[in-house]
Parts: sequence; C-alpha cells; structure tokens
Amino acid sequence: RRLTAELTASCGAAGLPVPRLLIEPGRAIAAPAGVALYRVLAAKRTGPKLFVAVDGGMSDNPRPALYGARYAPRLIGRPATGVPVTATVVGRHCEAGDVLANDVPLPDDLRPGDLLAVPVAGAYQVSMASAYNLVARPPVVAVHRGTARLLIRRETQEDLRRRDVGA
Repeated sequence: RRLTAELTASCGAAGLPVPRLLIEPGRAIAAPAGVALYRVLAAKRTGPKLFVAVDGGMSDNPRPALYGARYAPRLIGRPATGVPVTATVVGRHCEAGDVLANDVPLPDDLRPGDLLAVPVAGAYQVSMASAYNLVARPPVVAVHRGTARLLIRRETQEDLRRRDVGA
C-alpha cells in the first residue's frame, strides 16, 4: 500500500498517469518450496576430495553453470554413517562446467543408488531446464500434507524424437 501511495503521489506531482503495477515475487516464493532429487551414479575419492556424479546436471539445473548459484545437497533415504568430507557434485553431461555443487560437506560413504536432496531449488529450475545432450527433463511432483501429485511428467526419449522431422 505504501508503494502504491508513493507511486500515485509521484505520478500525480509529475502530471503522469498512474501505471498498473505488477510485482512478480518469483524466487522469494518458489525457491524455498522446491527440492531437487538426484540419484548418485558414482562416487570417487581423489586425494582428500570426493567427487559425486549424479543422474542430472546442467540440463535440469543450469543455474550453477550460468551464474554461480550455490546449493547444499544432503543425503536422504538412509542415515549418513560416513565422515563428512569436502565434495563436488557433478552432473552427467560431458562438460567441465557441469557442476551442481562445489566444496560442500557430504558423507564419505556415498554409493551408487543413494539419493541427494538439493533444497531451495525451486526458483527457475523447471523453466530453465532443457533437453541438452538429449537428456530428458525430470518430472515435477508436488507434495502437500504427505500426499504426492504429479504436476509435470518425466520427458521421454520419444518426446525428444517427436520434434525431429527427418531427412
């Protein structure tokens, strides 16, 4: 209301019509509401550092590669029994920049099949996702009071091929 009052007063003083004001809160609402889930494909120690490869990457979340967005992945689905070590979580793409999280603490006993949750991943992840390297986009699921509902189905390879018109 203060913003509207100030805008109205300023426009009136300048003899301008009051514009219609729209505010898109975007990230303020969506970011905390979204959690991305990734399955661990491989975990490898190189000296003191752990590298964790997951089944997603820059195609479903290009924000870290594009402008350095930082995330704090967490192991879910089983207790963390390993010692926390510095880890880098990398995506499945053949790009040096396909890094989802760098220098984050994760247990040293991660193994293929484990799940990592990436909190605060709701802002723009879905809208920025692409089929880069012909990797299908993941589904989007809403969970409310313990009930899950599919909002966007997982993209299939057939979906990707459907756009090709052939030779």
